[in-house]
Amino acid sequence: MSTVTLRLPKFLHKEVKNIAREEGISINQFIATALAEKMSALRTQEYLEQRAARGDRTKFEQALSRVGNNLPMDERDVPIE
Repeated sequence: MSTVTLRLPKFLHKEVKNIAREEGISINQFIATALAEKMSALRTQEYLEQRAARGDRTKFEQALSRVGNNLPMDERDVPIE
């Protein structure tokens, strides 16, 4: 584990302190979780952009044409096991 010195505006520190207390966690845990969530969102965006770049419109349209004009099943039509 490593240590990072972080400067926060007073209003932000007060708010994160309140939220962490309400959640029953430390400020450190709150900030670490928030950072992990932000990193995950950014990595997901990068991943989706890379996948989109590999996409092929012609192949998509060919696959879509095989679906036909069938309407989606109504929930009442789904067999219950």
